[in-house]
Amino acid sequence: MIKAYVLVVTNPGETKNVVSAIGAIQGVVELHEVMGPYDIVVEIEVESLSDVPPILSDKIRTVPGIESTTSLVTFPD
Repeated sequence: MIKAYVLVVTNPGETKNVVSAIGAIQGVVELHEVMGPYDIVVEIEVESLSDVPPILSDKIRTVPGIESTTSLVTFPD
């Protein structure tokens, strides 16, 4: 199993909408609204490292209201 964490910055007032949209994406196992330089922390869990880029580029980064993302992918066991 591969885990990735995505740190999301949203446009002001869009955080709740972004949380709802990201929560419906397959592969997302957990997400939290947080305080600090990021607004949301997303945990993704997939079978293969090659499954991560499509989720990031085609699904998460296309959600309206996202200003920027930072991705952290764990090393495979």
